[in-house]
Amino acid sequence: MERADGAGRLAGKVALIMGAGAIGPGWGNGKATAAAFAREGARVLCADIDEDAAGDTAAIIASEGGEARAIGCDVTDHADIRRAVADAVDAWGRIDILDNNVGIADVGGVVELTEADWNRVFDINLKGAFLAMKEVIPLMQRQGGGSIINISSIASIRYTGVPYATYYATKAALNHLSRTTAVQYAPDRIRVNTILPGLMKTPMVERSAGLAASYADGDVEEMWRVRDAQVPMGHMGDAWDVAHAAVFLASDESRYVTGLDLVVDGGVTLKYG
Repeated sequence: MERADGAGRLAGKVALIMGAGAIGPGWGNGKATAAAFAREGARVLCADIDEDAAGDTAAIIASEGGEARAIGCDVTDHADIRRAVADAVDAWGRIDILDNNVGIADVGGVVELTEADWNRVFDINLKGAFLAMKEVIPLMQRQGGGSIINISSIASIRYTGVPYATYYATKAALNHLSRTTAVQYAPDRIRVNTILPGLMKTPMVERSAGLAASYADGDVEEMWRVRDAQVPMGHMGDAWDVAHAAVFLASDESRYVTGLDLVVDGGVTLKYG
């Protein structure tokens, strides 16, 4: 079920979601998380490199009676990150939740990848989260705490059958950056956790020609079938599975949880290694 009438688990909180748009029809992880946060009472700044996509998410939230703003933001650009943080603070005075939900997956091992590919994926998948945390943590320190959620992947802990070295490396680095940052700022009541989605059915996966080629010679429907069959539960997850996990980590229900790698994968990583 996509819709859950908000119980106010995030009432009074302000959330900044990096990657709140979707690259095609349907619900991506960031878009679903933005909607889920708003349904639980948060005010949400939807940031995305595609400002129109961020605007679509904000419009959905507004149509449901929530409060949201949209802003274009390139997470590899420090000035853009600063602008997004300032926009949230100007509008609502604080940021209680930061959700870093930006990532790309370029297929290729260390031999096939170019140096430019390597640098681009590291900038988007890792540097973006670093810059966002760099700008938001001092604000959370002044506020007396906050929750940071970094969206990683099971690719950070397992070989998944797809040769994408940059994705493995950046997501593994994001996990450890999150853990060490969690320890450093725990005395400030700033919690930092990661979500590790497994095989998901989202617009990003659907539009990744490299993934479809790796799984099924470019046949997207066959890719879905193969991915479903890989999961012990018999089906892939979707963006709402990630969003519901994020709501828990954003809420005070997880006030004693930090440095966690929360695997959301239907059991698929239990089959690897």
